[in-house]
Amino acid sequence: MLEEVERWLSTRSWSATDRPLHQILAAKQRTGRTVSVVLPALNEEETVGDIAAVIRHDLMRQVPLVDELVVVDSGSTDRTSEVAAAAGATVVHRDEILPRLPAVPGKGEVLWRSLLVTSGDIVCFIDADLRDFSSDFVSGIVGPLLTDPDIDLVKGMYDRPLGGAAGQGGRVTELMARPLLNMHWPQLAGFVQPLGGEYAARRSLLEQLPFPVGYGVELGMLVDALHLVGLDALAQVDIGVRKHRHQDGQALGRMAAAIYRTAQLRLARGHLIRPSLTQFERGGDGFEPRTYSVDTEERPPMAEIAEYQARRAA
Repeated sequence: MLEEVERWLSTRSWSATDRPLHQILAAKQRTGRTVSVVLPALNEEETVGDIAAVIRHDLMRQVPLVDELVVVDSGSTDRTSEVAAAAGATVVHRDEILPRLPAVPGKGEVLWRSLLVTSGDIVCFIDADLRDFSSDFVSGIVGPLLTDPDIDLVKGMYDRPLGGAAGQGGRVTELMARPLLNMHWPQLAGFVQPLGGEYAARRSLLEQLPFPVGYGVELGMLVDALHLVGLDALAQVDIGVRKHRHQDGQALGRMAAAIYRTAQLRLARGHLIRPSLTQFERGGDGFEPRTYSVDTEERPPMAEIAEYQARRAA
């Protein structure tokens, strides 16, 4: 490990308990910074309501840490929107944001569009499939951004149990993202959960970043932020244990392909010769090929979008 990373781990890795809530609130009052929480959601009616309700109760009613709670529905066919609204979140459909630009499927697309429907100086992203959710997830990763003006982005780190075994989740991280980062961006080797969906950043940083539209968004954001603001502006906070729905192996393969493609573009700023992935499923006549396209699109920095510029000028 690079000496720079060892130093970073000792100075930019914390526990959520290192900053008590009263200290975070005092910093928020002193700085006047506002906080938006965004939950990207697709068919998450079983969990999104509980997450929204905890944030609403703990961090909006009991204490004034979160100023805005927005669920961006990316095309759910279940009751995600109704459940989220009933829990007190503002619900916006992906297709209603920037309608002149047709939306494409993907998590990164939703996160990018969320910048147009939120106003917080700090934007905190939380995946909507978490179980046993604690508001420490939000306060823990928002805390450094409110108390330390030199920090621009904070990732959550945590254990990810799989099938009852501790620390066995995050398979795409271990098989794809971590090797890529260690080999090509060794300054980022200290991140425990580089692909984790729980992180917060200053709007001033997010609006300057391109957003891969799919699963490559977290890796792309880390790499681009490193180049834009440097390692010491990045940090991570231990928020305990993350329980969520696990994907099957083939879905993970598609995620890995998108992440590899995101890394490839940042290494060469070129294009895949064949932006597709073929996987196999057993059918009545043996193994049958299924070919999926790999995300090949990125959204430009939000600061370049006319509607966003107009909103800021208003």
